[in-house]
Amino acid sequence: MSRLARHAATLLGSGLWNWHPLQGGDIAQTLLVYLNDGRTVVAKNGPDPLAEAAMLRAMGETGAPVPAVLAVDADALVMEYRPTEGTLATCWGDLGRVLAQMHEARPAGGVTRYGWAGDYALGAVSVRNAWADSWPEFWAAHRLGVHLAHVPIDVGHRLEQLMRRLPDLLPATPAPALLHGDLWSGNVLVAHRRVTGLIDPCCYYGHAEVDLATVGVFSQPPAAFYMASGPLEAGHAVRFAIYRLWIALVHLRLFGATYRPMVAQYFDDAGVG
Repeated sequence: MSRLARHAATLLGSGLWNWHPLQGGDIAQTLLVYLNDGRTVVAKNGPDPLAEAAMLRAMGETGAPVPAVLAVDADALVMEYRPTEGTLATCWGDLGRVLAQMHEARPAGGVTRYGWAGDYALGAVSVRNAWADSWPEFWAAHRLGVHLAHVPIDVGHRLEQLMRRLPDLLPATPAPALLHGDLWSGNVLVAHRRVTGLIDPCCYYGHAEVDLATVGVFSQPPAAFYMASGPLEAGHAVRFAIYRLWIALVHLRLFGATYRPMVAQYFDDAGVG
């Protein structure tokens, strides 16, 4: 019987009836847990349950749909179960609306820098979030430069070239928006042609275009998505490539050379020889 399922039941003060794994689980174990008191919940371990709970709460405070955090400690995050019925293809426009709302929200006291209260991780890849006053500085140091010691030398050379050019390619001080940070279709729950939950966040404050770009790494969002999320600014194609490159580099490090063509394509799209 799963240790995670038993622990989730204990955190909620209930007995465990049954459990089964949920789809995904590449970098963390996620279970659907059935409790003796009739509740059905989701339990997840790693990479940092306490940090993930804080991210979900931050997104929820903007009005974005997220699973409620029911219990959390250093070993497990227990969340509300939100059924998913259907695919994102039926509600791209609603996802655009949800993101626009989340990106436009401003926390009490405001945020004037880029980053997050602590570092995070995607599997074995550390996600650095130290605060920066300049957006190109943040992206160069914490989303590109961190990979230099872990990628093939030719990729590293192209990374260094791109990092030098970032002040000319990215806005210096865009409004800091709360970002999901790892947005793709698998992290969006859908039911009845509406987005019912954003899950598996990797939150920080940054340029709102990051989420708009990364959701297109494994999907092709239609015009309805971009119409709902807000008008795209001139030069967005190059910025999208730069933001998608981070996702490609993470996948290259996690899953190997299969992702080298994706990395090369985003370098090309960003105009890096």
